[in-house]
Amino acid sequence: MQDASDVLTALGFTPLGELGVPLRWAFKEPARFRRTNTYVIVAGCLSLRNHLGVRDALRADKDLRDEYGAVKKRVGLQAASIDDYGQSKNHVVLKILKAAGLTESDVASIAANQIPTHDELPR
Repeated sequence: MQDASDVLTALGFTPLGELGVPLRWAFKEPARFRRTNTYVIVAGCLSLRNHLGVRDALRADKDLRDEYGAVKKRVGLQAASIDDYGQSKNHVVLKILKAAGLTESDVASIAANQIPTHDELPR
């Protein structure tokens, strides 16, 4: 983790910590990498299985991918903030995680993460 963090910091990324997701460290991107989300994640941990599970489930299931896309578009038009946007997608994200084969315990653990709002921690 430290080696990856050192490389990202040398490239101009700013470490933000776990931001409520265990074993996943977030970094704020420099201007030249604007509009990216950059993380260092411990191999095999739940947060990595979460990320890869969503990716793989959406690649594998066109109906689920279409549903997720429709929710993102609808929520994107209605959300008052980026935090509201994320919360408003939760129901479909939880469905995707279940489709990805994560256990009920894994999904409950992910849902229980305490992510600070952008008001609490600007980034």
